[in-house]
Amino acid sequence: MSTTEKFIPTKKYNTIALALMVVGVIAAISLFVVTGGDGNHDNRARFWASLLQNSVYFLLVVNAAMFFMCATTLAWGGFQIAFTRVTEAIAACVPVVGFITVVILLALCFGDHHTIYHWTDTEHVAHDAALKHKSGFLNKGFFAVVTILTYVLWSFLGWKMRQMSLQTDEGDVVSTLEKRKKFIWNNTVIAALFIVVFALTVASSIPWLWIMSIDAHWYSTMFSWYNFASTFVAGLSLIALYVVFLKNNGALPLVNKEHLHDLGKFIFAFSIFWTYLWFAQFMLIWYSNQPEETIYFINRIGNDYHFSPYAGVFWIMLTINFVAPILIFMSRDSKRNYTTVTVVSVIVLFGHWLDYYQMVFPGVSPDKMPMMLFDMGVGLGFVGIIMYVTGRTLSKYPLTARNHPFIKEAVIHHT
Repeated sequence: MSTTEKFIPTKKYNTIALALMVVGVIAAISLFVVTGGDGNHDNRARFWASLLQNSVYFLLVVNAAMFFMCATTLAWGGFQIAFTRVTEAIAACVPVVGFITVVILLALCFGDHHTIYHWTDTEHVAHDAALKHKSGFLNKGFFAVVTILTYVLWSFLGWKMRQMSLQTDEGDVVSTLEKRKKFIWNNTVIAALFIVVFALTVASSIPWLWIMSIDAHWYSTMFSWYNFASTFVAGLSLIALYVVFLKNNGALPLVNKEHLHDLGKFIFAFSIFWTYLWFAQFMLIWYSNQPEETIYFINRIGNDYHFSPYAGVFWIMLTINFVAPILIFMSRDSKRNYTTVTVVSVIVLFGHWLDYYQMVFPGVSPDKMPMMLFDMGVGLGFVGIIMYVTGRTLSKYPLTARNHPFIKEAVIHHT
């Protein structure tokens, strides 16, 4: 097998990945020492908020790769087969990042300090009519069961999809017309099951439980879709980064600028979709001017009676996530240029990291914005984990699924 058909992580690649993981560990330890070790409630909340924000964001980003794979499978798409091993390798990070996330979430749920989720304090709930009304949904048992079940289903169905794809390398499962039909049918069934689970989790309950319940008195029926759009466009950007990286290293021989162009169109389209959801949620809540709803945005942008230290982050985040992709990716040529796609993808990934920052921290520390350097350091640790797991997964299998029934469509694809 030639080097163009198999990715072998270089010493430099592995060193960078390990260095980023070390940075993440040092940042987390430093943050604990500075804020989490003195027993102060607010300081403990600040420490756990950083772990929560980064773990949930990066888990949903890598899981978005599997959603992309399953959605295109259900659509019987062909263009993505040219780089499907990239998508699969990123999705292979779900069990690893997911395990870390589940540990953090369960620690927050069953810890005795109630630093992030106030609804975990039964005494507080007993004296809070709104939380008491929501206790059928916001309770430790339901939170734990849904969190663990979600992690298991994402990991198992993602593993099943990857295993089915890898079976095509052997050739036997697609050696005849009948076997190819059976493979496509089985692949479609597993993809459909994942989409159903995805709809019941990411597009429904999970953002409510993991993020929205930080501000348990506030609610938005659009919040889950908003989270989906944010992490999906970030996941697409991560896929695009790896496609460009591998092409620059002589791999993915079947991928050309036509495939990159379509990835760019996805990023462009879902950036607009995210902005639509942002505006719809903001406009409806601000226009209705109901205190139980507007408090969410007042803590993030302030008003005439309340100053918010997060206003700068909030508007910068909006500018990065909307203005940058729509202006840069408006032209056809920009979506076919490796450098431009790389720059926009990095911007989008960081922009939506900021989006999750402003989702989490104003609910934990509304009057003072913490220094962001520690949180960036923790985030870099998760980047290192994703780099290491993705690189290791890519090195195990051929980068091109040459026996896939739709490989011809991938080869002749044009935009």
